[in-house]
Amino acid sequence: MFSKTTEYALRATIYIAQKSSIEHKIGIDEISTAIDSPPSFTAKMLQILTRGNVISSIRGPNGGFYITEEAKQQPVRSVLIAMNEEEVLNKCVLGLVKCSESYPCPMHAEYKVIKKLLIKMFESKSIQYLAEESKAGLTFINNEM
Repeated sequence: MFSKTTEYALRATIYIAQKSSIEHKIGIDEISTAIDSPPSFTAKMLQILTRGNVISSIRGPNGGFYITEEAKQQPVRSVLIAMNEEEVLNKCVLGLVKCSESYPCPMHAEYKVIKKLLIKMFESKSIQYLAEESKAGLTFINNEM
């Protein structure tokens, strides 16, 4: 549904929300290992999340990435916005530019219902909620069992 970059961004955000605080920052190597992503790719993706005010970073020997308590309350949709992928939720499932109520594609009516549910999910679930679910072992952010 989303680009690989956005998938990793969602996973990284959840991991950082689980493991970090202003006092305890996390390095790129730890994050990339946790989400199964190459470090250089992870670094670029984390820069985007930082510029989008989803996560924060500090440079230097005691630096790293963290997420503030306030940022944890953001809806998961904020990650999609930062990664410039929010439009995926508004596009036609068949990729038609002119798909609408008056000019629907063959899947428009059914996908419209699913799309509303997806938007509601990304708006109603906070970053903190997903982090807590994962930290409790109820959900997972990597492929290891």
